[in-house]
Amino acid sequence: MMIGYLNGQVVFSDGEKTILGTASGVGYELYFQKVISEGQPLEVFISHYIREAGEELYAFETLREKKLFELLLKVKGVGPKSAYAMISLLGEQEIIQAIFLESKEVLKKVPGIGAKAAAQVILDLKDKIGKMEMYVNLKIGNTELGTDAAPGNVEKIPSHILNDALMACKELGFSEDQVIKIAKGILSKKPIKQAEELVHLVLKEI
Repeated sequence: MMIGYLNGQVVFSDGEKTILGTASGVGYELYFQKVISEGQPLEVFISHYIREAGEELYAFETLREKKLFELLLKVKGVGPKSAYAMISLLGEQEIIQAIFLESKEVLKKVPGIGAKAAAQVILDLKDKIGKMEMYVNLKIGNTELGTDAAPGNVEKIPSHILNDALMACKELGFSEDQVIKIAKGILSKKPIKQAEELVHLVLKEI
C-alpha cells in the first residue's frame, strides 16, 4: 500500500526529518525540510519511495510539489535526495521556469546537481513539465490562493513564448541570467501572449 497523504500531530522535527503521530497511533518518520513545533497539527502530501534498503517518505505542502518530485525521479541520474533538495532549495515554480527556459545555471545551484545532471533534467522534462499546471498549488488547510491566482503567473505562459524571447535576447548579446530576472518580473505583473511582446518589454528594462 502506497502512502500519499498524512494528517497528524508533530512529535519531532529538526528541519530534516519529522515524526508525525497519527490518530491511529502510528508515527511516521518523514523527510520534511521545515522545522515544525512539537504538538502542532500537520497535513502533508507524501511521496512513498521504495527501494531495496528500505522505504522513505518525502513530505510536501502542495500536490504540485509532490508530483514534480516524482517527475524528477524519472530523470536518469537524479535520485530522491537530489530531487528533494531541488524542490526545497529552489521551489517548484523556479524549477519549472528553469526547465522552460533551459537554464542549467539555475538548476546547478543545488548541491549534487552538476552541468550534466541539469542538462538531463531539461532534456527529459522539457516536454512533460507543462502537465504540472493540472495539479493544485494550494497548501492543505489553507484557504489563501497559491500562485495559480496571479494574472501573470509564469507557469501559465506557454513554454515557446519564454524560449523564443530568451533566444532572441541572447542573440542580441544579453546574458541569460539578466534576461530571466527581468522576464520573471514582467510575467509576474501581466499576461503575455506573444514572444515579441515579452522581448520588447525586456529590452525596455535592460
